[in-house]
Amino acid sequence: EPAPEPVVLTGTPPGHATANEPYSFTPSVSAADGANLSFSIVNRPGWATFDSATGTLSGTPAASDAGVHGGIRIRVTDGDSEDTLGPFEITVNDGELRTVTLSWQAPTELADGTPLTDLAGFRIYYGRIAGDYEEVVELDNPGLSTYVVEGLSGGTTWYFSATAFRANGLESEFSGEVAYFVD
Repeated sequence: EPAPEPVVLTGTPPGHATANEPYSFTPSVSAADGANLSFSIVNRPGWATFDSATGTLSGTPAASDAGVHGGIRIRVTDGDSEDTLGPFEITVNDGELRTVTLSWQAPTELADGTPLTDLAGFRIYYGRIAGDYEEVVELDNPGLSTYVVEGLSGGTTWYFSATAFRANGLESEFSGEVAYFVD
């Protein structure tokens, strides 16, 4: 008689949670048909509950839960074999919005090397996915060299890029992208 299929636990738990917003992770499991699965957890964060029938870790942290909750392990067994996911950690941010100050040097020449004489302003692009900017701010002041981006949620990496535009509306290529983890 062949050995039963061993249980295998997979999935990538979200590494960040925000105060007053629901968090949930359910691992994927492969097991023999009809296997009687039982899940357990080590180092469950105090703000979360754990379902031993599904392996779901869920809850809504409070601002007072801000910080790193580490060493979390989810285990599954079918009575014959077991597998463990982790250790992993969940960083809870307090839900307060943050700011980031950007600074740059204005261009002085066009791509062909001729002087730039009609600089009209800048556009700041930003978002939570590299190269995919969900927000844009237009700055109609060619004399600016800094800008404070407000309203950023913490506990995540934000990606920023900028362009310069001329009085005739022509816009430069994107600047190099800057990634910044906002605590």
